[in-house]
Amino acid sequence: MPEILEGEVSAVGLRFAIVVSKFNSFVTDRLLSGALEALLEKGALEKEIAVYRVPGSFEIPQMARRVAELGKQDAIVCLGALIRGETLHFSLIAMECARGLQQISTDFGIPVAFGVITAETMEQAIARAGSKSENKGWESAIAAIEMANAYKKLKP
Repeated sequence: MPEILEGEVSAVGLRFAIVVSKFNSFVTDRLLSGALEALLEKGALEKEIAVYRVPGSFEIPQMARRVAELGKQDAIVCLGALIRGETLHFSLIAMECARGLQQISTDFGIPVAFGVITAETMEQAIARAGSKSENKGWESAIAAIEMANAYKKLKP
């Protein structure tokens, strides 16, 4: 049987940053609530969670990179809501946000959870910011917890 490494879903003793877009706040506020609920329910302390609000999803990677540079967090949860419009703007922002966040994780060796909703309609975005099992903020926070614990197991 091969050795299996995976992170536990316990936020005890871990420090988190949440970077959340203010644009489409009727969705992102719900994502933030879901992420905070997940972290606290899994044992994180409020004083170990820092929330950074940015204007829009394009700015999420900018702030996440700065947070990663400080080296104080075990994981970063990034939350935003992009809803397709009639121009290419949606696609450009979505691709650059995803690319930027993956690059930060690679550059700094820190888990960066992608909780940026990319929806075709307002209804889809709202549905993805619902209760626990339907909230991408909750899901992203759980992923960040698991990855932070997995990273800790890999340290010499």
